[in-house]
Amino acid sequence: MARAKSDPAGGVQLADIQEARRRIAGVARRTPVLSSPSLDAALGCTVLLKAENLQRTGSFKVRGAVNKIACLLAKERRRGVVAASAGNHAQGVALAAQAAGCRAVIVMPRHASLAKVTATRGYGAEVLLHGESFDEAQARALELSQAEGLIFIPAFDDAAIVAGQGTIGLEIMEDVPQADAVLVPAGGGGLIAGVAVALKESGCRAEVIGVQAAAAPALSQSLAAGRLKPVKAHSTVADGIAVGHPGQLPFQLVRRHVDRILTVDDEVITQAMVLLLERAKLLVEGAGAVGIAALLGGLREYRGRRVVAVLSGGNIDSNLIARVLEHGLAHAGRYLVLRVVVQDQPGRLARLLEGIAQADVNVLEVAHRRAATHLPIGVVEVEVVVETRDAAHGEEVCAHLERQGYSQGAPGPGPFGVPVRYFTSKEAEWRQQLTAPAPAP
Repeated sequence: MARAKSDPAGGVQLADIQEARRRIAGVARRTPVLSSPSLDAALGCTVLLKAENLQRTGSFKVRGAVNKIACLLAKERRRGVVAASAGNHAQGVALAAQAAGCRAVIVMPRHASLAKVTATRGYGAEVLLHGESFDEAQARALELSQAEGLIFIPAFDDAAIVAGQGTIGLEIMEDVPQADAVLVPAGGGGLIAGVAVALKESGCRAEVIGVQAAAAPALSQSLAAGRLKPVKAHSTVADGIAVGHPGQLPFQLVRRHVDRILTVDDEVITQAMVLLLERAKLLVEGAGAVGIAALLGGLREYRGRRVVAVLSGGNIDSNLIARVLEHGLAHAGRYLVLRVVVQDQPGRLARLLEGIAQADVNVLEVAHRRAATHLPIGVVEVEVVVETRDAAHGEEVCAHLERQGYSQGAPGPGPFGVPVRYFTSKEAEWRQQLTAPAPAP
């Protein structure tokens, strides 16, 4: 089968992407574009979700992997392929190789999640755990390529990979021809580059916007510098796009076809993940939620307009889901932490909880602290974590406690960066004043 063609500048053309669509048919799915009226209401625009989280292997990566392997010569496929990945690329290459009937060796860092290792093996790949980082895993994959003659399958810096990912853009163009903007996750650049080529060369008038995690802004900084500029990628919930060095080919295509790159921080990303789960009933990984995060975090010019957000994947570890939900809910003002000092007498705790219940909140946790060095004898501190509808409801709860006779103090730092609200009952306040040391003469 013929290899993917490139334009004279070394990039990828619309024709390459159209050929890629023919190659990947039957292996990669055409994913749906979904809508959610409640999500529209929350974001103030018509949001259409390109649901690559529903793709085979749970990610768009299978598109590029299938196209790359299909472009290999028959003798190359007989030699087998090798790749390095901690997650989505691993599963995409494994499935693509299985479909092509060739051997696949995937090198994953030793800390890769058991679920992703198991899924990759489930697609028939040989998994080798090596190194503490992706860079170490990739170095080992390149060694195996040289030693065993395996064909190395890059994650993003390759014309066939970019063309395969670009098939998403063709589908968006056909399904949402009147889009005003298309928001695409951006890490190494393969996805955003392919989608941008497909859209712009098809005559789409939509603004193509890449979205990166603020903890790994390599692509946006490279564009600002006018050259590839590696950065240290810090830990982020959007680990799928935590890339410190974008690809050379994607970078050139992004410079030519992408209108701008935005960055979003983890707090907004987790809120977006919660919003997608609640409003659209879609489980989306951090990297896949950054487009929605951009709309949440200040992209206001598209109010009332039509926006497509590419949900690039849905592979999130089950043990991380609860923590992400808590983090997102907290920053959305859905959790409220109250610390209330009351007299240490029977019935005081019950009275406090009854008063809180009257504010129509759900109590999640209650901690009763008597042995604390900052408390005088005769009083206790009660910490209550409640779930509210939103930040405004939280303020209503605090106002309700004040009306019941509790004095509010200055907020302090709490879990996930959410302030703790401090209150003291009138009786406890009197006792604290009574036991306070006399002022110096």
